[in-house]
Amino acid sequence: MASAVATPAATATATADTTGLLVAAVRAGRTAEVVALLDGMTDAQRRAAFPELKAVRQELRTARWSADSRRAHPALHAAGAACQTGAAAVANWLAAVDMRWSQASPAVLLHVLGDRDRGWLADVAHRLAQRPAASNVSYELMAGLVRLSGCPVPTTEAYVQGWLTHVGGDWQRGGTVCDRLRRDPHLAELVAALFRTEGVGTQLGWLSGDGPESWTSALARLTGEGVLDRRSVVDACVARLLRGGAPAELRVFLRLLKDLALTREEERRRAADWTALASDAMPTVASHAQSVLGALALAGELSPRRLAQVTEAVLFRTEKKLVRAQLVLLGKVLTKNRSAAGELLPAAARAFGHEDSDAQERALKLVERHVGKVTAAEVREELAGAAEQLIPALRARAVRTLGATPPDSVPVAHEEVLPPPPQPVRLAPAPAAAVEVAEEISALLASGSDVAVFERALDGLVRHAHLDRDALLEALEPVVARRWWAEGEPRHGHRSDDFFARRHELFDDARAFDLLLATLYGKVRTDTLHRVVHDGLTNSGCAHNSLARPFEARVWEVAHRLRTDPQPFLLATPTWGTGLLEPGELVDRLDAYRRAGARVSAVDFGQALLRVRRDNRPAALAAAERAAALGTEEGERLARRLLTERAAPSVTRRTADTRILVELGEVPDLRAEEFPAALRLLGRPVNPDSDHWYCSHWSGAMRPHWFALLPERPELVAARLLRDVSEAAVHDQQGTAAAVLPHLADADGEAGEAVHLSVAYGLGARHAEDRLAAVDALLVLAARGRLEAGRLGADLGQLVRRGAVKPARLADAVRTAAATGANATVWAVLRQVLPVLLADLSTGGATTSSARGLGELLAVAAECAERTGEQGSLPHLSGVADRRGTSRLVTQARRLREALAAAPAAA
Repeated sequence: MASAVATPAATATATADTTGLLVAAVRAGRTAEVVALLDGMTDAQRRAAFPELKAVRQELRTARWSADSRRAHPALHAAGAACQTGAAAVANWLAAVDMRWSQASPAVLLHVLGDRDRGWLADVAHRLAQRPAASNVSYELMAGLVRLSGCPVPTTEAYVQGWLTHVGGDWQRGGTVCDRLRRDPHLAELVAALFRTEGVGTQLGWLSGDGPESWTSALARLTGEGVLDRRSVVDACVARLLRGGAPAELRVFLRLLKDLALTREEERRRAADWTALASDAMPTVASHAQSVLGALALAGELSPRRLAQVTEAVLFRTEKKLVRAQLVLLGKVLTKNRSAAGELLPAAARAFGHEDSDAQERALKLVERHVGKVTAAEVREELAGAAEQLIPALRARAVRTLGATPPDSVPVAHEEVLPPPPQPVRLAPAPAAAVEVAEEISALLASGSDVAVFERALDGLVRHAHLDRDALLEALEPVVARRWWAEGEPRHGHRSDDFFARRHELFDDARAFDLLLATLYGKVRTDTLHRVVHDGLTNSGCAHNSLARPFEARVWEVAHRLRTDPQPFLLATPTWGTGLLEPGELVDRLDAYRRAGARVSAVDFGQALLRVRRDNRPAALAAAERAAALGTEEGERLARRLLTERAAPSVTRRTADTRILVELGEVPDLRAEEFPAALRLLGRPVNPDSDHWYCSHWSGAMRPHWFALLPERPELVAARLLRDVSEAAVHDQQGTAAAVLPHLADADGEAGEAVHLSVAYGLGARHAEDRLAAVDALLVLAARGRLEAGRLGADLGQLVRRGAVKPARLADAVRTAAATGANATVWAVLRQVLPVLLADLSTGGATTSSARGLGELLAVAAECAERTGEQGSLPHLSGVADRRGTSRLVTQARRLREALAAAPAAA
């Protein structure tokens, strides 16, 4: 009996000793010792050790980047995987975020897991392969598990991308890429997966380039050798191109297709695919498909009907190179096959409506050259009808050559089409229940907000903290539980209290609510709040400081009042989504404060004064009388504010490298001592040369709130953001113009130098979305009567001349604006731009950058002049129009001169 009782006790003691040794070895980072211990442990001993290993992991999480943590993690990674039995649990452990950057080697993991059942190993392999590629799961580990288990190879994104890197990496010294692929037992399955996996093309491109040892060359060679099925590879490659995607990715698959060197039969069999690619694919792919179809057509292996279908699709595209190539191809085919004219010429006439007048002229020449081969009267009538889409000069020619209908003798008056001015959106009342406040804050923290959402949630938080703090805290519990400062884990090495004490910046609206919620839950010390509110915020020295500090000061002040003396509601909550506050509403709020005996917060009231509407003089005068009657200091200040005229700062244009920027003088009415120090920054002079080299205001989420600081004075905000917006054109920065320009256009104040320069830079931006935002701003300003087209045109002329704006980008932007129906507005801008550039061209002073794309600008101007019936002369235009040759610049200059000299044409 004694021995029977002693055996379990001895076993437990041995297990405890083994667990202690294992944990000690893990903490010391002795991976070899850990492996030796694991080899000698039974399954039961391993399972018994896991809780201790889990506790070590939890402990190391609190100091993830410490030396002890980095030392222990590889050994912990291996031990934790070996001491669990479930495949899902092991996969989760191996791919855990906290293990990601300090893992055990694949060889060690395969050793400690290799004695498991083959089905279990296959389960782990496929679970790991299902993880996102960003999980950093080792390909060698996954491949080793596949090898040990004998399971089918996974073809997931993580596995395929890992395979690519493993085979194509420079560290692989066992022959060429082709040699390594040839030895792979799963080559066919993984190559097939290449064409289904997003992002693979880009990875292939940077892994091995496009030389003879590239991936595409290797795959083509293996296909030629019969190692890979040729038809399957070709079909998969064409299908991948048809699916579309990022240009960098598609270029790699196009290179592979060219390396495969398709035979004429293979090309003919896929004629429908080439047609689809020529119609819709990116230009490089479409050009290749077009060349294949052209070769088939010239060889007589493509029917005229199919060629006509291709032509109609290609001529619908905007790329001039593709359109020109298609028209050239039609000319060659019609020269060889007269009988095809009846089907091909109507297709060519589709170009009569193309936005490019050169394409229209080429198509007209082609039709004129071959129309004699057409015998059917209905085809001739179709061509004559299509000619009505031609520009006036070409249509007049088509009347003579094709029998087209002459233009109406009485032209249709041009009707300018502008978007309806945006209607202001009134803020909804603050949420009535604490649960609603919590829901709105949760949504804001998850996905950001605009001014209206932020201000409504902020006012709701303040109101309910004053009404029933306990109910608010209870409603916010689910929201707070997910915030980093509530989890107890430090961020960037600091607890939440230290973090807010050290970093006062509120980079976005989520950070602002983190401060407020942390204050409500006692995670920020009162002395920290007091110090920031009374000592002020740190001056960062950058141009954004004057905009960021007022917003941050108000949020910090709200946090301080939440802790010390909750306000009944906020005074500065705007009436409208732009930030504008109606004066009558502010008087009502001050009266409510007076009756409740509530203390007014300095920054909140100062912000209210900056937001209050003053341009409606009757309403302002009536509100000023009511405010003065309140008998309070704040009422007197509001009355003075409403009765005082705005003082405009001095404005000076400054040039810096290729840019034109704006320097503003001090704004006296914003520098008054009655404003808190943070708000007085808004009246500080703006000097574009004084920006500090370092700037932490990188988040575009804050810019809408900056415009809401001064809703009637967008010029003061635009001057401080002008350098940022100019980066969109000068240095091809993406997103800044799109984030700023809509707010400038929606603002209620006057559009001055800085606003017009901002729109000018946006029209010349590198990226299409920024140019589109600038076009929208241009049209909205015009619709609201705040666009000075002459000023904008003069600015654009100087910016193009200096090289800050490229004419081709500007042409694309103004063409988009004209396409909406704003032809007169665009012409009013271009008539100021073009003389500057034409003068430089005529005197030989034009730079290459300013001359390139000038023909495109002239084409847009000519179209606008034709549609609006504008007449007159344009300085220096004749000097270009009288040049010899048929370049686009010269032909469009002649077209514009003719349009300005002719009677107004039909729209």
